[in-house]
Amino acid sequence: MEQITKPHCGARLDRLPDCRWHSSMFAIVAFGLLVCWSNAVGGLILAHLKALGWTDNSTTATFSAITTAGMFLGALVGGIIGDKTGRRNAFILYEAIHIASMVVGAFSPNMDFLIACRFVMGVGLGALLVTLFAGFTEYMPGRNRGTWSSRVSFIGNWSYPLCSLIAMGLTPLISAEWNWRVQLLIPAILSLIATALAWRYFPESPRWLESRGRYQEAEKVMRSIEEGVIRQTGKPLPPVVIADDGKAPQAVPYSALLTGVLLKRVILGSCVLIAMNVVQYTLINWLPTIFMTQGINLKDSIVLNTMSMFGAPFGIFIAMLVMDKIPRKTMGVGLLILIAVLGYIYSLQTSMLLITLIGFFLITFVYMVLNQARLFLLKTQIKKLAWVMNVPGRLWLWEAACANLNRGIG
Repeated sequence: MEQITKPHCGARLDRLPDCRWHSSMFAIVAFGLLVCWSNAVGGLILAHLKALGWTDNSTTATFSAITTAGMFLGALVGGIIGDKTGRRNAFILYEAIHIASMVVGAFSPNMDFLIACRFVMGVGLGALLVTLFAGFTEYMPGRNRGTWSSRVSFIGNWSYPLCSLIAMGLTPLISAEWNWRVQLLIPAILSLIATALAWRYFPESPRWLESRGRYQEAEKVMRSIEEGVIRQTGKPLPPVVIADDGKAPQAVPYSALLTGVLLKRVILGSCVLIAMNVVQYTLINWLPTIFMTQGINLKDSIVLNTMSMFGAPFGIFIAMLVMDKIPRKTMGVGLLILIAVLGYIYSLQTSMLLITLIGFFLITFVYMVLNQARLFLLKTQIKKLAWVMNVPGRLWLWEAACANLNRGIG
């Protein structure tokens, strides 16, 4: 029986020069992140539902908490399933769950049914984000993996102002009864296109295939990639450099995250992400409703929200420029202090101009922190990365408690 040689996919992927193949992988993942904006439209949908009398502050809190509960579950199981089924299959599966729940949710007859659909949307989205952000890095070379990841994050965060712009354009054209439904159908249709692209052009991760012992399949995918890169560049590939320190990879149990240095990192990362997720999702889901509660009409509320949300991609862009020039601790602590001060000042404003300007910078600083708060990557599988960086950070009961404090607004 012929012995199957280990393909060393990691070393072979790392030696590939940047080319159209990397750009195509980037484009598919970035587009998938850009259009999966079911979470980004949450506040806009709630504003229209408030105008229709479907919701009050208590129901809004439930809607927001249920969404994050779904993302909690999705982040918890998404990486585990992705490790079993593969990156490509997980990508398509989670997109299908997300799309189906958005379409069904768009035709909800009442708020209870919509909230149930919202939970499923959260599950699909939470799992999808884990797969896209963490799985994407397996296709990129180690020398500039961080740059590619930052680019993906930058494109993905344009979903916030983009969906707000669409909502702003739809508001004078479509009644509130249909507006919120269309806001769910648009990302569903666009996500269907992303799924079709993944089905046609997104290969299974050769690193994952190799890790599962499927050497023949990994070799086949790897050769296809290498042949494509040679055609695109017109040059032979550099030699493969295999780093062999004689040590086999060690399986790291979950208990390792709760001891020693890793425990400190888990606690720190979780505390930062709990705080930032409360801030992020409170702003996303509550801003339009808060504006309306303060007497601002629906149209102006959506305009204010749209202007503020342009801070999301701007914050990611600024973070990309400065995060390697400023120590992580200094940058993180400084931004958190700025957010605390600016958040208080923001709450005192009544002028439309000041609300827009301060809101823009507040969102900018929030997303700068979110981009650089990925403090570390562990030498673990995607499921443990998901557990560390998503599950504790999405302790949705924190958001539910904070959201319910807003019941007395107005």
